[in-house]
Amino acid sequence: MAVAARGWCLGELLRFFYSLFFPGLVVCGVLCVCLLSVLWGIRLLLQRKKKSGSASKTGKNQTVIAFFHPYCNAGGGGERVLWCALRALQKKYPEAVYVVYTGDADVSGQQILEGAFRRFNIRLTCPVKFVLLRKRYLVEDSLYPHFTLLGQSLGSIFLGWEALMQCVPDVYIDSMGYAFTLPLFRYLGRCRVGSYVHYPTISTDMLSVVKNQNVRFNNAAFITRNPFLSKVKLIYYYLFAFLYGLAGSCSDVVMVNSSWTLNHILSLWKVGDCTNIVYPPCDVQTFLDIPLHKEKTTSGHLLVSIGQFRPEKNHPLQIRAFAKLLNKKEAESLPPLKLVLIGGCRNQDDELRVNQLRRLSEDLGVQEDVEFKINIPFDELKNYLSEATVGLHTMWNEHFGIG
Repeated sequence: MAVAARGWCLGELLRFFYSLFFPGLVVCGVLCVCLLSVLWGIRLLLQRKKKSGSASKTGKNQTVIAFFHPYCNAGGGGERVLWCALRALQKKYPEAVYVVYTGDADVSGQQILEGAFRRFNIRLTCPVKFVLLRKRYLVEDSLYPHFTLLGQSLGSIFLGWEALMQCVPDVYIDSMGYAFTLPLFRYLGRCRVGSYVHYPTISTDMLSVVKNQNVRFNNAAFITRNPFLSKVKLIYYYLFAFLYGLAGSCSDVVMVNSSWTLNHILSLWKVGDCTNIVYPPCDVQTFLDIPLHKEKTTSGHLLVSIGQFRPEKNHPLQIRAFAKLLNKKEAESLPPLKLVLIGGCRNQDDELRVNQLRRLSEDLGVQEDVEFKINIPFDELKNYLSEATVGLHTMWNEHFGIG
């Protein structure tokens, strides 16, 4: 009797689900049609906005070229690429309109341009329109203590939507690595889409770190100690890599900064026919003009590190290594040594990182021999490099490294 009752219940349950199948299919179909209709309406709205925005005072349509660079007022290598790209395009297409989507609300457009000249010795020949993005906090890593990659990527979609609603360009270039904005501008904005990739959001090296249970700044020790959590994170990384590849494949043109980045992008985005290496611009001539036997104004030796104050640059390792060197110097009577950390701070998180580095140097007792130079002018950077004996860099898997 019990077996027969269980069989009857199972049969009734199957009949119930079968009765819901066709109504459910109809509901899903209606929802899909509604969604497509909404997206099509948004697309038409954006096209009208695009036509009205590209008309010049003379009545002719001007090509609008926009760069998505929420941290354009920072002083890193990515920003140098941005300003050099703008300068090159302005020289070749002076009649176009140039737009930069930025989240730097605390400075004016003129101050941003002056900062580019002060830090990189780059001055643009044509005006640039800055479109302010109020929701830049959505791509801050501090907002997502867990599932950071996914959180920042989803946040970039909302930030990209804000950018698209303010200005619909003809050509959209992501110069900061927010690949999930590419489908938005291509399919809703109907823009030609390009991307310059400095460092892939996820790479096969990152997958191997999790697979091998190695501790890194983006792979916490409590995860590496737990095989189950490592497996879960590895699945999460593989799924994210798949989505990242889909988003990146929307690009019409892909530029990468090195052969290292090229190999990762080819394996993830699979758009080899439109992917090229475009090395970052390095102003080496300015440094070649410095005489090799220039008389130094400082006694002893300078050890100089150049790089934004970000976790992957691994500045704590530099300070710890320098502390060990100073201990050795005392034992062997070496000449005076000083470590100078030069870099840019984009936001409060970077400033907090610098404060932590200051505390580390105090804990190791080397605070008198470690200097921090933040967002310094180009001439001052040039002077430090001319005085330096040693250049120091500690990033694992550096993709290019202008410094």
